[in-house]
Amino acid sequence: MRKVFQAELHQVGDELIQIATLVRTAVEKAATAFQNADVELAEDVIAADARIDFLQTELDERAIDILARQGPVASDLRMIVGALRMSTSLERMGDLARHIAQLARLRYPQQVMADSLVETFREMARLDADIAGAVVELLDTRDLTHASRIQRLKVRINELHRSVFDAVAAPDWHESPARTADVVLASRYFERFGDHGVSVSRKVTYLVTGEWDADALEGLEGTVGAGDA
Repeated sequence: MRKVFQAELHQVGDELIQIATLVRTAVEKAATAFQNADVELAEDVIAADARIDFLQTELDERAIDILARQGPVASDLRMIVGALRMSTSLERMGDLARHIAQLARLRYPQQVMADSLVETFREMARLDADIAGAVVELLDTRDLTHASRIQRLKVRINELHRSVFDAVAAPDWHESPARTADVVLASRYFERFGDHGVSVSRKVTYLVTGEWDADALEGLEGTVGAGDA
């Protein structure tokens, strides 16, 4: 029975990696669609999000079944509960990639971002893709250097997110109300994507060390427009 239980736990871990890999692909494609006004690529991201949702539901059902049948304790219980919480964060990351793609589709054939913010959004997109890649590596290896890297990347995303709000509030901002709303929303989506990546990194850190670092998000939260997305 113990071997079966360990195999089930391993499968849950593999499914988390599978979802995270799909999320990485989603945000990379969404960022490209956003930057290039590529409506076909945007449609791919939007359609593919259903697969992430399905896998998350499947993982959650498997984890709940293990809890009911096996009654795990100590580190095994932390693993199952952590997987449930991480799957939710990964699913939200997929949703946020979909939201970015939806903005690109909505404004096609025009670009969403103002010319003055092209470089800002290009960097935010790169940082989110880096976070997504680090999440995959972290789940696969449990190497906490990836967790530290995710948190460092998020600090820079917060700076860029604030700079977008500064830009739209500046006297020389003359974009239309629609574009202003799009820019603010897009910045929020990129910023929240990083937040959920940090959330996964904290949970993996807890699984590895058995300690919850309450200060891990100091300086990462409380950004402009705080709240879930």
